Amino acid sequence: MDPIIYIKGKYIGLGKLIKKMGLISTGGEIKGFLQSNLVKINDKVPLGRNSKVFIGDLVWINNNVYYIKELN
Repeated sequence: MDPIIYIKGKYIGLGKLIKKMGLISTGGEIKGFLQSNLVKINDKVPLGRNSKVFIGDLVWINNNVYYIKELN
């Protein structure tokens, strides 16, 4: 998967981001995904599925790092 993820707007919810990345197929799967995978935003564990991911953030999912950029 490309290490750069492009989003519209200033931020995206963590659940929506993981769905956009194709790691889950429905929003209802996010809870289980967060319980069974190590996810961090800027080296901090998010508080929940609605945590905001902003442009310029680094998102770690297990041993993979993704950089969030604005879609022009």
